[in-house]
Amino acid sequence: MGHTADEQLLRSLYTEHGGPLLGFVLRLTSGDRHQAEDIVQETLLRAWRHPEIHGDRPLRPWLFTVARNLVVDAHRAQASRGGPRAPLDDAATIAGHDDLDRALESWTVAQALADLSPHHRAVLVETFYRGRSVGEAAAALGIPAGTVKSRTYYALRALRLALEERGVTP
Repeated sequence: MGHTADEQLLRSLYTEHGGPLLGFVLRLTSGDRHQAEDIVQETLLRAWRHPEIHGDRPLRPWLFTVARNLVVDAHRAQASRGGPRAPLDDAATIAGHDDLDRALESWTVAQALADLSPHHRAVLVETFYRGRSVGEAAAALGIPAGTVKSRTYYALRALRLALEERGVTP
């Protein structure tokens, strides 16, 4: 890879993942923007230095795990130097990989849901999130039960596609 290809890769990593990653790290650092930006930069540099991780699996969960580990490492380093402890969200130290994976899956599903049409999103929220029957969802949405059934069918197909585009496979 030439120098410009390297720059393009780093730029595309930042464009695609920088915003969500910064939001995640800001929550872990209790809003310390300077520290969060440093962590995001280091995380993206590590992804750039290890192009082999861009293979078959989704990149974003790897990025979030690396960022979380960097936040925890920075917190521990500061504590070992005897300095004042940087604010650290308890979730960063308590959450294991399973908790982080569940959080990332939830976040990914929420993003995919946001991409659906308002009609599709509404039937999924009523039937799955709120646990309403077809009849109850129809009454809540003011549409016939048959419409709830067909919209749910197509909404699930659209949601599956949106998740596949994000690297989540069934």
